[in-house]
Amino acid sequence: MISFASLEFMFRFLPVFLIVYYAFPAKYRNTILLIGSIVFYAVGEPVFILLLIFLTWLNYLIGKQMWNQRCGYEIRKWHKIARKRYLTGIVCVDVAVLIVFKALGVFVSGSLLPLGISFYLFKMISYQADLYRGEIADSPGFMDTALYFMVFPQIAQGPIMRYEEGRTYGLRYYSLEGFEDGLQYFVIGLSMKVLLADRLAILWKDLQMIGYQSISTPLAWLGAVGYSLQLYFDFWGYSLMASGLMVMLGFDFIENFHHPYASKSISEFYRRWHMTLGSWFRDYVYFPMGGSRCGKGKMVFNLVVVWLLTGLWHGEGVNFLLWGAILGLLVIMEKLWYGKSLQKLPVLGHIYLVILIPLSWVVFAITDPGQLGTYFCRLFPLFGNGGVAVNAQDIVKYLQGYGGLLAIGIVLCIPAVFDFYEKHKKNPVVILLLFVLFWISIYFVSSTAGNPFMYLNF
Repeated sequence: MISFASLEFMFRFLPVFLIVYYAFPAKYRNTILLIGSIVFYAVGEPVFILLLIFLTWLNYLIGKQMWNQRCGYEIRKWHKIARKRYLTGIVCVDVAVLIVFKALGVFVSGSLLPLGISFYLFKMISYQADLYRGEIADSPGFMDTALYFMVFPQIAQGPIMRYEEGRTYGLRYYSLEGFEDGLQYFVIGLSMKVLLADRLAILWKDLQMIGYQSISTPLAWLGAVGYSLQLYFDFWGYSLMASGLMVMLGFDFIENFHHPYASKSISEFYRRWHMTLGSWFRDYVYFPMGGSRCGKGKMVFNLVVVWLLTGLWHGEGVNFLLWGAILGLLVIMEKLWYGKSLQKLPVLGHIYLVILIPLSWVVFAITDPGQLGTYFCRLFPLFGNGGVAVNAQDIVKYLQGYGGLLAIGIVLCIPAVFDFYEKHKKNPVVILLLFVLFWISIYFVSSTAGNPFMYLNF
């Protein structure tokens, strides 16, 4: 697999691709982008590239048949029936493929789980649903459809762009300023991944090596905060790198995170976190089931389904189901009882959020139920048989080692910091700082084994 945070990608694939991409006239760039995307995927998944190409062809073919059932502004009854059958059939195929390969990856071998299968199948399902609803304005051509499914910056981990957001391949805007903006987003994302997320990952690994039963309560809380920031900067970093690459290619910036830790409730947090996945579940699962436009009982049922599916999508372990169930319960309670109060009392809302979200990430991170119970006993020693820490002063050691990284991570969670960057990103000092960060990141990439992006597991 070619990782965005690898020397092979940054100094071999990407420069060669960009030179070829911009050396040819704009009318050839779709073909170059599609070929480059196939090469990118085939290097990492030489067998599963055939699956991706087959699913792309099949979804295009069925989508074309669905489009052909349109009759001007009116769709006759038999055309509606045919369109519904096409939609049902292809969605069942896409979902079945996802379930089969997820099961093979879990119960047989992780090598049988194709890279990015969840993300490109979700794109295919949204494409078919949008065609059925009439939300795609023009008849999709094969090139546009294939690029939408396979474009290399988004193939592995998203963001899950909608077809209408990327369909105007011939109308992209190319400029040196846009290329520079995309490059800056890429460098910021790389720095978040390599200099923050990968360094904080060592803290969590240390706690695993020590054993959760042996750490002190303060260190357990430090670990929960550290893992929360690690996951955030790993995936936000990837999203910035992917969106930066898209901007470098002439596309618009796709926002996938919008300062979630500045939220005042769990509901708001997940409207800001992995926004393209959240909006996918909202538009293609929650709303079709009735959303909130029904009785409270049906709304509760709809939210339970969405959050259990979200948990299952992230993994097969009991902890993922528990994670989804806990978040679903909190969202339901906010909608029914105290959500409006949290918005009116922002300080209370922030405190509520920064306590509960790290606790939820602990459930997400620890797959073994026994170890999960042990960790929570360390977090809340008064309510469990947590025992005595081997070294009650371990927090001092780890604060000395990771306190600076944690402080930087917390500062970067403040929206004003990124707003300041957007306002001054053309300032020579900012450009020089990004230049320095890039080469420091390259040093760490070249001198360490490197960690894969965490969401590659999903």
